[in-house]
Amino acid sequence: MVAQILAVIIFLAMFVLIVLEVWERHIITLGCGLLTLVLVFGLGMHSMSAVLETLNLGSFFTSHFWYTAGQSAEASSGINWETIVFVAGMMIMVEGMARVGFFRWLCMRLAKMVKYKVVPLFVTFMVLSGILAMFIDSITVILFLAAVTIELSQLLKFNPVPMILAEVFCANLGGSATMCGDPPNIIIGTSLGYSFTDFLTNTGVIAGVSLVVVVLYFYLVFHKELRASEAAAAGSNQTHPDPSEAITDKKGFIISTIIFLCAVVLLVTHAQTGLTVSCIGVFISIVTLIAAGKDALKLIKQIDYKTLLFFIGLFMVVGGLEQTGILKVMANFIGDISNGNLMLMIAIILWISAIASAFVDNIPFAATMIPIISSLSATQGVELSILAWALAMGTDIGGSATPIGASANVVGIATAAKAGHMIKWGKYCKVMAPATIIVVGISMLMIYARYL
Repeated sequence: MVAQILAVIIFLAMFVLIVLEVWERHIITLGCGLLTLVLVFGLGMHSMSAVLETLNLGSFFTSHFWYTAGQSAEASSGINWETIVFVAGMMIMVEGMARVGFFRWLCMRLAKMVKYKVVPLFVTFMVLSGILAMFIDSITVILFLAAVTIELSQLLKFNPVPMILAEVFCANLGGSATMCGDPPNIIIGTSLGYSFTDFLTNTGVIAGVSLVVVVLYFYLVFHKELRASEAAAAGSNQTHPDPSEAITDKKGFIISTIIFLCAVVLLVTHAQTGLTVSCIGVFISIVTLIAAGKDALKLIKQIDYKTLLFFIGLFMVVGGLEQTGILKVMANFIGDISNGNLMLMIAIILWISAIASAFVDNIPFAATMIPIISSLSATQGVELSILAWALAMGTDIGGSATPIGASANVVGIATAAKAGHMIKWGKYCKVMAPATIIVVGISMLMIYARYL
């Protein structure tokens, strides 16, 4: 009981400090992570095994960390080093592509295609984010699109924050459409035996309808700001450079493009090949560094280490909730109050998953919920797939509501901050929380209409 209380207090304290922005985010999460190790696991539990499980350093030396063909995915407890390694690898790839002018070339090409109008670009990037996230991890999508958006905003002189927020939401939404689009979906699919097509024909349909609504929502929220930016850009009468001029190294550009396409193929097919995202991240980063030659050290220095440290600290604090059974208590709550009512059961799973995923990393929560929905299906005679789709949509979309709810959110905010555009909690939640509620509501209604 003492350990559970301490774990909750530390988590809430971390959350409040992040919201108040007392210190930098990575300092807050690392500090709270250290308190978790000392107070929760040491003072409260007297358990060295809990410390070791949360630090999870042994995962590097397991086959599951690098290759999982023919085996069910296993959700690691504590620090998810697979995510950390993957994000670091993608950061190196993105920096390598930026070095040769890839992103500037792409944004110029897209800008030219829509005649340098801000509103069409806003809509185009939202749809592109959703589509790419269906096949590529949402973290990669945001690393890519946020960099493009920053480049484009500097050229056309508009505020990139609205576009980045919209891209983040659509990336999370697109990730819900397929099995490989979001980590919780990978865990759900491999654990329960659902395929890429199963997700596409179920959660994919919900995501497709929701994307149309979300594009309209974000346009209505930001249309005045977008119109003002478009008018300012049109009135500047500036000449726009040819897209090809953005390429600083033609040979490097070709190599970077090939590396990126290889990353896309590997990520899309990793469920079939068995290569984990950490393995793919390491491979892509090594190839990028080799291609960079003498600039390799510069790429390593440009990695956003603060974001990686933020993830590590956050995983440690969530590990405290895992080890003390708090997440399990939250999951069991669903079984206790649903009492066999399928409509109520779907609503509870969907909304509880969404609310929890807004504050707790959705990967361990999804892993905790899987045995619960399996038990509910067996004891209540409910179709397991219906509960699985509710869980997938809840965990995938709920994370969009807060800056720490999903990895893509953290990466998008960090990319904007790196360019001098700070996205505070108030600004983020004011826009993203209503969008999250809308999509979760659509998901619930569509599940009711299709399966009940």
